[in-house]
Amino acid sequence: MRDTGLVGTRIRALLNPPIGFAHRGARAHARENTLEAFALARKMGATGIETDAWVTADGEIVLNHDQSVGGLPTLSTRRMLGRPIGRLPRARLPAHIPTLGEYYEHCGTDLPLSVDVKDAAAFAGLIAVARSHGAATSLWACHHDAEVLSEWRAAAPEVKLVHSTRLDRLPRGPERHAADLAADGIDAVNFHREDWNGGLTTLYHRFELHAFGWDAQQARHIAELIDAGIDAVYSDHVDRMVEVLAQFSGSGRQ
Repeated sequence: MRDTGLVGTRIRALLNPPIGFAHRGARAHARENTLEAFALARKMGATGIETDAWVTADGEIVLNHDQSVGGLPTLSTRRMLGRPIGRLPRARLPAHIPTLGEYYEHCGTDLPLSVDVKDAAAFAGLIAVARSHGAATSLWACHHDAEVLSEWRAAAPEVKLVHSTRLDRLPRGPERHAADLAADGIDAVNFHREDWNGGLTTLYHRFELHAFGWDAQQARHIAELIDAGIDAVYSDHVDRMVEVLAQFSGSGRQ
């Protein structure tokens, strides 16, 4: 077997070792998208952090999964009755919701940061904050619309752009999708872990696109993705993710 850099993988990844993104911070271990969750994920050994970005009425970039806030008990009522972040100034948001600047000040800038840009209007502010902290080159900005990503490319050439979608949402198939992303200068595609297999990672790698897999919660799911040549995984369970990555790296051997 050729040397893949990781122990026992069938297919070589473009990123070696793959990034282990802590989804919304250490979500299985602490309140998601808080400074405490981000810091805990780092302490537990995550090699990347994932979060979600919105822009407030006064232009602050804040990290929260949902568009609306309000302390309501269920997701359905929060969506119907909560107050949209974009209509509120930063000072009126709950105290646990951090700004991107607070994230960098509290957690540092050395780990890759994957940001799901839920509101396209937040992109300019996101880039400005990342640049002001010298962290733009380690930022992976994700969006579900490939055309939006294409528009962002020229505005932020140093930032890595990720198309987050599902395999069954590609009307012209994965090869045309890969070719179009490569032509537009997009850096990665992010599919649900069920979509990936070794043939698909190989296809996207042929176009020099990184292959990311989200919702990898069980150890066997993480292992299957890594074995198939994935370049990054997203998991709520940082402990499982770190353990599996260590097993494939031979506890640090290259």
